[in-house]
Formats: sequence, structure tokens, C-alpha cells
Amino acid sequence: MRMTLLYQTHSPFARKVLVFAHECGLADQLQVEHHETSPTNPNAQVYNRNPLGKVPVLIRPDQPPLFDSDVICAYLDDLHDGQKLVPESGELRWRALCLQAVAQALADTGIRLRWETVRRPKEFRYQPLAEGYRHKLMTTYDWLETNIGEHDPLHIGHIAIATTLSWLKFRDMADFYDRRPKLSGWFIAFEQRASMLATPLSGETVDAPAN
Repeated sequence: MRMTLLYQTHSPFARKVLVFAHECGLADQLQVEHHETSPTNPNAQVYNRNPLGKVPVLIRPDQPPLFDSDVICAYLDDLHDGQKLVPESGELRWRALCLQAVAQALADTGIRLRWETVRRPKEFRYQPLAEGYRHKLMTTYDWLETNIGEHDPLHIGHIAIATTLSWLKFRDMADFYDRRPKLSGWFIAFEQRASMLATPLSGETVDAPAN
């Protein structure tokens, strides 16, 4: 079944889906279309398929589109006969889903930090809020140092964390290398997986010009 993935080359959420597809052997069933999206520069083609106007969106033949990276990954996991990357039961399932939730919040925090330090006009930036976001990044890195589950079989939590950390590195916010050897070692190794090498991050968000 040939499907279309509305994608963005600098989105951690879209990349998570594409890395997942590579890992479960479905990447060749996806036609990837790059779409720029921004809250200040709406993309009508994306809004027509996702009321939130965000990627990723999975367009399926004769079925409604699916959106949100967690939902799309769960759907893809149902399409292959290999080892499930969203564990179906037991403690491993809860560890994987917890890591996925941490990755989601970590990416959201990084995106909000960029608004307060890079994307919002300088006169509207709020330094205490930016510092609060930085604190969240640091405490999450500390938690991941002891909870990354590097000995677990590959699962959605690992993919979500790796693609989020890669995006934070891409945006110069990956301040975990020196003081967190377990996390940094795990991440460096994960970045060498074929699925990561095949899906490099690139580009900048295209916001609407200020009035």
C-alpha cells in the first residue's frame, strides 16, 4: 500500500515517523512530501488534512488522513510482521511509552525555547520564561541519563528520544555531552543507525514576515 507522508526536514516529530518507518521496513511504501509549516505562516495543504496545521500527516488510499507522530507510528506498527516497536504488553510497554512522552515534552520545550531566544522579535522575548525552559531541558537530560533503557530491545521510546535529541543538537541545545556519559554514548551510537543516516535534518522554519 503506497502512502504519502507530509513531512518537514527540520521537524523532530516528522523525522520520528520516518525513522520508525525505516526501522520497521516500511520506508519504501512512503512517498515523502516536504511541507513548510509555521504558526505564523499557515500551509493550506497541511491544514486541509490536519486541523492543527502541523506535520507529520499520513495520507492513506481511501482512508482519512492520520496525524500526530504517536498515532502514525502506532499505525505503521500494525502494518508489518516483524518485532513490534510499540511493545504490546508488560513493563517494556510502559517504559517505551513513558520515554515517548518524555521525548514529546522535550521537543515541545525546545521549540518553545527557540521562540523565546530566536524566533520571537527581541522586544517580545521573556528571559525568565526562556530560563524556565532551559531548566526543563537540563532536568530531562538528567532523568534520561539513568532511564534511557539502553539494554532494552529497540522500541518507539528510543526512536522518539533519539530524533528529539538530534533535533536539539541541530538547534544547538544538546547540552548533555560532557556531564551525562551514558546518555551521550547511547545517542552517539544511535545516530549511526541506517535509519538516522537516511533521514538527516536540514533547513530553517519559514515564518511570515513581520508587519
